[in-house]
Amino acid sequence: MSVPKSQRLHIALFGRTNAGKSSLINALTGQSLAIVSDVPGTTTDPVAKAMEILPLGPVVLIDTAGIDDVGKLGELRKKKSYEVLDKTDLVLLVIDPEKGFGEFERDIVKKAEETGTPLIYVVNKIDIHPEAKKYELPEPKVFVSALTAEGIVELKQTIVNNAPKDWTLPTVLGDLINPGDVVICVIPVDKAAPKGRLILPQQIVIRDIIDNEAIAMVVKERELLYALSLLNKRPSLVVTDASVYNKVAADTPADIRLTSFSILFARYKGDLQTLVEGVLTVKKLKPGDKVLIAEACTHHPVEDDIGRVKIPRWLRAQVGGEVEIEVKAGSGPLPDNLTEYSLIVHCGACMLNRKEMLSRILQAKRAGVPIVNYGVIMAHIHGVLHRALSPFPHLQGMIDEAEKEVKAEIEILKKITERAIYE
Repeated sequence: MSVPKSQRLHIALFGRTNAGKSSLINALTGQSLAIVSDVPGTTTDPVAKAMEILPLGPVVLIDTAGIDDVGKLGELRKKKSYEVLDKTDLVLLVIDPEKGFGEFERDIVKKAEETGTPLIYVVNKIDIHPEAKKYELPEPKVFVSALTAEGIVELKQTIVNNAPKDWTLPTVLGDLINPGDVVICVIPVDKAAPKGRLILPQQIVIRDIIDNEAIAMVVKERELLYALSLLNKRPSLVVTDASVYNKVAADTPADIRLTSFSILFARYKGDLQTLVEGVLTVKKLKPGDKVLIAEACTHHPVEDDIGRVKIPRWLRAQVGGEVEIEVKAGSGPLPDNLTEYSLIVHCGACMLNRKEMLSRILQAKRAGVPIVNYGVIMAHIHGVLHRALSPFPHLQGMIDEAEKEVKAEIEILKKITERAIYE
């Protein structure tokens, strides 16, 4: 099975028009993957290429438009290029000796610093500008020729040396289980299930179970009780699809930990605690509030689509009135007008890398808008959130504290009401 793009180190190439970014990608891969032309503006939208750089492993190289692009269309191309930083783990700033190092390059360096993204200075075209090797630039820097491949090996080594140490995604559930444990994965086969295969989170969870020397048992929700009766030892964990929370929660004994693929991915791809904090604000929603449904992919919606039909229906029932729902599908940053929303409900983010999901969470935090994901909000709506967080006792404690505060508020309101009636 090939490594999903979202699990690869993302390396973005930035530079002026015709600095040789596309040629450099071809030199790094040893293949003609990117279109090379002397015509300015050949690269328009960012283009991602999956490859292997040993010993670093699977990576994605992202070719961007020139940072000196001009005109109205050029500004749009530059905006698209800058958005790439939200999902970039390492920047290659490609410098053309003919144009030098100036305002455009300094802008990229500044933006990389703001996002905490490591940057490598790559001076290209040394085959025709050998004097460029005398450039005084901060480390790390590499001098290359994309045409002759001079310096490409050194560039690969520099990438290896400067890749962020923590870019690798944490295990999905390996820290929650021990070798020899049995983990039951409950996977319903309904209209939303792809024909003939499992969806990406299910694949990754099952592989992680196996990689951690545990035993994966896969059943549909109707088979869970029968599967439990077959086992000589109790499973360490049951992982379910969020769409069948109630059935699985009812059939799983209380002393067996239970969670969902979406909750595991909330931790795997982002910040589970922030998403749980977000769901605790759902009770504050009022009729007329705006809610953003954010999806990372542009899948074809099914008849009872989770993001476009089920969650909006549940939210309207929760607030007892109409809630304005807007859907944003696809990668890239969330909309600029986030302050207009009272809540962001995000998908499981299986198609985003961790940095991009964290960027979206930070974007929501900066706007002061609570954010939650599908698995967490569905557990809350079905009344099983506390149970679905059983592998994470500290988060259960956070929910308990929030519930105590709500009960205390209710008691205060009750006393005020009784006093008003008495008076």
